[in-house]
Amino acid sequence: MKILYIATVIEHITSFHLPYLKWFKEQKWEVHVAANIKTAKNKNIKYCDKTHDIAICRSPFKFDNIKAYFQLKNILKEEKFDIINSHTPMGGILARLCGKIHRKSGTKILYTAHGFHFYKGAPFINWLLYYPVEKLLSKYTDALITLNHEDYALARSKMQAENIYYIPGIGIDINKFSKPDIVREIKRKELNIPSDAAVIISIGELSKRKNHLAAIKALGKIKSEKIYYIICGEGRLKESLIKLCKDSGVGNRVMFLGYRTDTADLLHMSDIFLFPSKQEGLPVALMEAMAAGLPCVVSEIRGNVDLISDSKGGYLCGVNDVESYANAVVQLVKSQNLRFGMGEYNKAVIKDFDISVVMERMFKIYGETGKFE
Repeated sequence: MKILYIATVIEHITSFHLPYLKWFKEQKWEVHVAANIKTAKNKNIKYCDKTHDIAICRSPFKFDNIKAYFQLKNILKEEKFDIINSHTPMGGILARLCGKIHRKSGTKILYTAHGFHFYKGAPFINWLLYYPVEKLLSKYTDALITLNHEDYALARSKMQAENIYYIPGIGIDINKFSKPDIVREIKRKELNIPSDAAVIISIGELSKRKNHLAAIKALGKIKSEKIYYIICGEGRLKESLIKLCKDSGVGNRVMFLGYRTDTADLLHMSDIFLFPSKQEGLPVALMEAMAAGLPCVVSEIRGNVDLISDSKGGYLCGVNDVESYANAVVQLVKSQNLRFGMGEYNKAVIKDFDISVVMERMFKIYGETGKFE
């Protein structure tokens, strides 16, 4: 059995799909990966027999995607894969454009939609650009895999894929987030945060999509020197967000930690997870916070509502409702029992999203394509 994984950037594969590649290798499958690897810090992928560097770009308007099309077309012709599993919007587009002719000889094409760019409340331009393309290419898809209920319902009613599936995300290792209480004190001491302070944490790129601006504004409405806010992530908005913190009078209580490899420890030293994102598929960061037993204050959007039950696992707020975020945080800061109860609820819910559960469902999908051995 020979399989190709396709994504826009190699980091997508290494961040989310290594458990699957490992399983393929254990089954003696030949595993290939195609992605843009020029800017990757680590070009060596575990559990991969061969890596193909293609000029694929996130934006559909980049000329390099035409080059990537011909590169991928040649790769498929030479390698003759049994299964092509594509990820990310451009990965899915190119895989199906190049792979449709190979379906006639038995190649199966799977596309995992990590979050359609067209969704309830999305800009009209998203529907105008992405929806027709996805609908057309769904005809050349043996299995269309969705990660949240909104996308699944839309796919079932509008798309023409051979088979349409829902799986609960890409899966996380919930055992990774079972940490002893001592971690809390160690990390707080490391960051010079008082042991009796309430710590709010957000994880995500410093971009408009992640909407850290709303979180900082909400913190500015809470007049307490004992509430700290830490943000893990990098991005172009860092300087403007730092300025906003100073202007809001919370510059001394907000920490920009950049990219971190110790997010599990940072979640365990925190009290509340704040996630005001504008757009998600099914957010891994939120799932990890739930696994760590944190109550979660999140925007009421696709993906988040699949995970958080309002007033049970946390609070759902309007995307830009600063007052709502602030009020939710205040309620949680005031009550340790409320935080604990919501955290325990989330730990129970997230068990259904464990990597073992998701992988079992994915392997069943491979089996139903008729290409599973």
